Amino acid sequence: MTQRLTIPGRFQSLNDVIASAKSHPLVYAKEKRTHTQKVMVLAMAARLKKIERPCCIRISWYEQTRRRDQDNIAAGGTKPILDGLQEAGILPTDGWKWITGLEHRFHIDKDNPRIEVDVMEEPK
Repeated sequence: MTQRLTIPGRFQSLNDVIASAKSHPLVYAKEKRTHTQKVMVLAMAARLKKIERPCCIRISWYEQTRRRDQDNIAAGGTKPILDGLQEAGILPTDGWKWITGLEHRFHIDKDNPRIEVDVMEEPK
């Protein structure tokens, strides 16, 4: 079974995260919490179901431009996504037992930047 969550907009890149953490540790903590809660609220509103088996997570990043490097996009955004899914009760944990793989895809959409998260349960 595959479930999809669409998150409008974009998250901080790893470079932004590092800059926030250097400015003051609480600045990054607040920003991370904001993104995590956004994912949690959207996942609950989308009525995603709790997974019953290990899953693979595919994250499709839709950016407005190619300015940000792909590794920085994924590194900055993956943690709040997984934590938000866990807080929403979709993932029991974000550890090895439940997540068998992470896949990242990158696209350009000038008019609709977003993040699409597919939670794909492993077959029985």
